[in-house]
Amino acid sequence: MNIMEHRDHNKRVPEHINGITCSVQNCVHNDGQCYCTADRISVGPCTACCCGDTVCATFESKSDKH
Repeated sequence: MNIMEHRDHNKRVPEHINGITCSVQNCVHNDGQCYCTADRISVGPCTACCCGDTVCATFESKSDKH
């Protein structure tokens, strides 16, 4: 079964973004296997000087969705 097929015939499994991994388990876009399923991602801020200064602006908390 590929990622676009139905997992339980009722729910579509979202496709992950190739090459984008994510370890943030509390994000609604994390597929549980460290891949991002967002339609697109946004990384910022524009004032970042190193990777430690950057954040994923696409992050949405699972706890905010309840």
